[in-house]
Amino acid sequence: MQAMAKQGSGRKNPEIELFIKAGFDGENIGNCPFCQRLFMVLWLKGVVFNVTTVDMKKRPEELKDLAPGTNPPFLIYNGELKTDFIKIEEFLEETLAPPRYPHLTPRQPESYAAGSDLFAKFSAYIKNARKDANEKFEKALLKELKRLDNYLKEPLSDEIDANSSETILVSKRKYLDGNELTLADCNLLPKLHIIKVAAKKFRNFEIPVEMCALWHYLNNAYKRNEFSHTCPTNEEIERAYADIAKNLE
Repeated sequence: MQAMAKQGSGRKNPEIELFIKAGFDGENIGNCPFCQRLFMVLWLKGVVFNVTTVDMKKRPEELKDLAPGTNPPFLIYNGELKTDFIKIEEFLEETLAPPRYPHLTPRQPESYAAGSDLFAKFSAYIKNARKDANEKFEKALLKELKRLDNYLKEPLSDEIDANSSETILVSKRKYLDGNELTLADCNLLPKLHIIKVAAKKFRNFEIPVEMCALWHYLNNAYKRNEFSHTCPTNEEIERAYADIAKNLE
């Protein structure tokens, strides 16, 4: 079990406990992008909360009674169990709202879609066992990475000043939707981290250095505790994919 809390204001805080998948040691953060997504959302909201890691190999009896048949992530909010991570995210955005808590919904709808096919292309790539098909799957992954890189390069509408004579060709923003992390980043970054670690380990594949905007994005994200401190270790990711990644034959 692991606890996590952030300091709130003087008013009474809601009681929140997030249950996430434990790693192979049964205690530390496990490999689960959906768990990390909610962990990031709560941290970014600045609300006081606890995190409990659940050992999936020997789920405690009290958790079986608490959420029978439910796998992490799930949440208890003021004593009420919530189990669908999409609905949990929507609930948190609606309930933990301004002025007390920050709004995390992206301003640009396109930010939600950025990188939406990336994880599917990675999964196909890592699960492929045919050496003669490897190049095809790698190209498909590269195409999606390039699409994300292009989106990060393109200036957002609020970066363009119609009254200025200066033309902005490349965006200077840090994240998908601007200079603050949003729900779109909470969705994409955990998956991008898994891709970076697992593709290197099992396919000796690295995100090309010429994808400058994508690396700028990742490096900015790793500087944020809300992301870097909620990531599973590289070893956790590698062990999780050891049985999924196929040897090329």
